[in-house]
Amino acid sequence: MVRTVSPLRFTKMHGAGNDFVVLDLRGDLPPPDATQCRALADRHTGVGCDQILTIETPRASGAVARYRIWNADGSASQQCGNGARCVAAWLVRDGVDTEAFVLESPAGLHAVTRAGDGYRIAMGVPVFAPARIPMAGVDTPLPLYTLPVEGVGRLAFGAASMGNPHAVIEVDDVDSADVEHIGRALQASPWFPESVNVGFAQVIADDRIRLRVFERGVGETLACGSGACAAVAVLARRGRTGREVAVSLPGGTLQIDWPADDVTLSMAGPAAFVFEGEL
Repeated sequence: MVRTVSPLRFTKMHGAGNDFVVLDLRGDLPPPDATQCRALADRHTGVGCDQILTIETPRASGAVARYRIWNADGSASQQCGNGARCVAAWLVRDGVDTEAFVLESPAGLHAVTRAGDGYRIAMGVPVFAPARIPMAGVDTPLPLYTLPVEGVGRLAFGAASMGNPHAVIEVDDVDSADVEHIGRALQASPWFPESVNVGFAQVIADDRIRLRVFERGVGETLACGSGACAAVAVLARRGRTGREVAVSLPGGTLQIDWPADDVTLSMAGPAAFVFEGEL
């Protein structure tokens, strides 16, 4: 007997240039394995994307759907702010209440509301405790760490978790920042045992920064939502910015609001459909 394989339907989306392949796996369909992720993400022979997003049946009470994130290299990620907005837009198009709802991610639950042409996502309270980022070799949370990094020398950076680990380096000019070299070196360092997303932030004003992010498992992307959140959290905590900050990334601008240290940080920005297809 010849077995037939159903085509895999997908939606190509992006949030401020951070692009995704979205798969509807509700009904307990299996997630893609690492080989499938790499094939989908390949920009020459696949669909092409930074990450794959799988929409799944929720496990948490009150959530309309669960989503998971798979990097271009097949590794799993705990959080993706731009991806969360794309999932929200996909679900609204699929018939979910357009006013407000809750999504479940590997990092927890996230309230979603409409914000102009896009969506606002509650991203949780930033975490600075080294053990929870996680960072190794340091016990006390500091606004700024200055540590040796092989191939770079002593490097000053802030660190936070938004459900995934982030290092934030303040630079005078993001255009001239050595993003790939420093990003790879810090990702490979023993300070971050689970690797790290590395942001390069340039403060323009109290309410505006520019940002480039070298993501683990992907490389530099046009936008990183959780990276924008982490950058504002690190900089605001040091008094370098205010609490309402527009983050300008190569692919677009995200609005980050963090009223106080002990309350949830939220992110607003666009989500766009590119095309549909099947493999």
